[in-house]
Amino acid sequence: MTAHNTLATPKSRAENVQRVVTPGGVEAWLVESYAVPLVALEFSARGGAAQDPAGKEGLATLLASLLDEGAGPHDSRAFHRVVEDLAVHIGFGADRDSLSGHLQTLSRNVDQAFALLKLALNDARFDADAIERVRGQLAAGIKRDANDPDAMVAKAFREAAFPGHPYGRPTRGELDTLERLTRSDLEAMRGRLFARDNLKIAVVGAIDAATLAARLDETFGGWSQHGDLAPVSDIAVHDVGARKIIDLDVPQSTMRFGRSGIAKKDPDYFAALVVNHILGGGVFTARLFNEVREKRGLAYSVYSQIHEFDHCPMMVGGAATKNERAGETLDVLEAQCRLLSSEGPSPDELDKARKFLTGSYALRFDTSTKIAGQLVNIQLDGLEPSYLDERNAKIDAVTLEDARRAAQRLLGDGKLLVAIAGRPKGIS
Repeated sequence: MTAHNTLATPKSRAENVQRVVTPGGVEAWLVESYAVPLVALEFSARGGAAQDPAGKEGLATLLASLLDEGAGPHDSRAFHRVVEDLAVHIGFGADRDSLSGHLQTLSRNVDQAFALLKLALNDARFDADAIERVRGQLAAGIKRDANDPDAMVAKAFREAAFPGHPYGRPTRGELDTLERLTRSDLEAMRGRLFARDNLKIAVVGAIDAATLAARLDETFGGWSQHGDLAPVSDIAVHDVGARKIIDLDVPQSTMRFGRSGIAKKDPDYFAALVVNHILGGGVFTARLFNEVREKRGLAYSVYSQIHEFDHCPMMVGGAATKNERAGETLDVLEAQCRLLSSEGPSPDELDKARKFLTGSYALRFDTSTKIAGQLVNIQLDGLEPSYLDERNAKIDAVTLEDARRAAQRLLGDGKLLVAIAGRPKGIS
């Protein structure tokens, strides 16, 4: 999609955001712009794979994958043909905490595009042949992942970090759980997740508030007011300090490592973002990059990042190295975590991290779809449009004392839960 310039370099991003409440009570955030004749919509319904019933893992993913595989009067082939003829893009996906979707259309086709979105969300057919085809596609991906080192360590890490918790289950399910999923399961899951109290919507482009309100009521107004979500408990990363090794006859050890993080609404959250950038998020300037790759040649790629699951904020990372140097690599990883925790960053590291994190923020707003996605994420976090203007100021306000405190909280004693696929040497 062509980029919108509306939010590229404004004095205030928040002042461009309109809060639209429809006559039917559906709420959305709108950035109205006529620079190009396009409309982009993003939405998210809370729930996601964490709501999969035990033994039916993969249900939310299968549901999201089937919404555009035939709806209303159109079977799968006909639905896709109509979408393509109108140059509309509709897609859906599920992650751990939500089921989301997007719509992109030329403004002249906005009525037809919303009509198709309404059909997909409310009248998906769940035809038997479509279910079997998509089930087979998911199963093929699971089979490929069974021999992929990155997927193997991700699975081992997840299961060790979240035992007995929905986050420990695979979002796409397993081969046996996929086989158990039925049309009635899909319909029940749609009914549980698709509710207005779960729903966050953002729209960017050439559409006014009144027109949008009418289209939103037609599309989402029939949803029930309240969802039926099972409670998901908060959890901390388990087994920190442990090594989970998956024996794989390959010359390289692939690693996934991590520990609990700092929640987005915590006063130290922005300082934690800065600390993570210094540790492993800054690529060429990061300590892990310099110590693991540049100084010692242990790995081509090494990184850390902040994950913000609803019920477990995390710091996670990855690396890959020769089997015979795996122990040395892990020693360096944990030593760098301990050092940053105990001493904090230098003034120069803090300054560079703040400048990068604030300067790169504009890149999240260089297309209509990116803007809409950011607005949905802000709503999911329970924040107001003012966050768009406040975020960089909060990062700029992080002091050395803040960063040192956050480093101690984020990295603690430096111990990491580590999953490794390969035949690593020197692991204690």
